Amino acid sequence: MFGFSKDRALKRAMEKVTSKHAQSADRFVAMEKVARDGSEDALFALCSRFSFKYDKTIEDQTEKEFVVEALVGKGAQAIPAVRRYMKTAASLHYPLIVLGQIAGKDEVFDIVDEILRDEPPGYTRDPERRTDVLSWLAEWDAGPAPEVVPRILPYLEDFDENVRYMAVDAIGLKPHDAAAEPLITALVREEEESRRLRQRIAEVLADNQWDLGERKGDVAALLETHLPGYKMHRDRLVRQGS
Repeated sequence: MFGFSKDRALKRAMEKVTSKHAQSADRFVAMEKVARDGSEDALFALCSRFSFKYDKTIEDQTEKEFVVEALVGKGAQAIPAVRRYMKTAASLHYPLIVLGQIAGKDEVFDIVDEILRDEPPGYTRDPERRTDVLSWLAEWDAGPAPEVVPRILPYLEDFDENVRYMAVDAIGLKPHDAAAEPLITALVREEEESRRLRQRIAEVLADNQWDLGERKGDVAALLETHLPGYKMHRDRLVRQGS
């Protein structure tokens, strides 16, 4: 009887954690109870607090920071719940922060690859999952560029301009020679309409002084119309005045 009552109390607490209409103070009590339980289902419910925004911004941020700290405090014990949550979560910003602190590099890549397999480049109504992963990979200190960049490159051809831009930006933060040719291809793609994207690609190519090879003529043709502020120097793109 006591066990049944305890289970019922935990279930109520889990429901309150995910209730947007509960008061923040009440939700905090519920989150603390759920975190203490530490079961996979309880930690999954705790992760679910990431799924909505509370009307009061400061309380919302404080609650989510509590959840991050609670999950990180559980260490590897929290990985199954975090992984399960990430499979269908609309936003991955907070769970990725947690994952990077509780999982080893190989397991992180395994989970990231699982997410990206479900997010192939192309049209999607909401690209937030993609941009969250790309942004996080670029900033993840434990992720070496030779392993991160191949996972980013396919998104240079994504339907969404923000995703393509995020992919270029991520390469700019974690440059690797394997990105040179795909970036040049993206730069000269005839159907590309985004001026800011081409500018960002030019920045990354110039910063890394990657040789343009056989595409130098195609890049040179864009200088006057699409890449003001850049010029060619020894088959490389450089900034004017350099």
